[in-house]
Amino acid sequence: MRIMIINGPNLNLLGVREPHIYGSTTLDAIKASCAQFAAFAGVQLAFHQSNHEGVLVDLIQSARNDADALIINPAAYSFTSIAMYDALKIFEGPIYEVHISNIHARDELHRHSKLSAAVKGVIAGLGPYGYIVAMQAALQGLGRLPETLPEAMRVGPR
Repeated sequence: MRIMIINGPNLNLLGVREPHIYGSTTLDAIKASCAQFAAFAGVQLAFHQSNHEGVLVDLIQSARNDADALIINPAAYSFTSIAMYDALKIFEGPIYEVHISNIHARDELHRHSKLSAAVKGVIAGLGPYGYIVAMQAALQGLGRLPETLPEAMRVGPR
């Protein structure tokens, strides 16, 4: 099982940039937490960040061959990128969009993600833990959560 996590512009400055919105956790800390969960779940993890839209499109396209599930925090490109939207539509596995803040409670400029229409689920407002929730959702949707987890976590309500 392979999961690719892609992070968009300015997320390299987490912990410094607007901590009243995004908190004090750094992207390196998020990466370490995701790697720890991936090791527990027996998942191969690729974790990327770029400030450049074309690089992000290239990463999304590469996921077609390199990942079974895709998790993306498109950051500011959520609200503007038709190129990323088109690339996401080509990926055949499950895609989860993550936002650290609750974009639905933000100002009008940061409220409506264009990319949400191309993903299976959106996780917003859970802070950095949203990445772990997205990984759990991807694994659960593919039937790959570890058997060591309780059934309620692996299967959910029936």
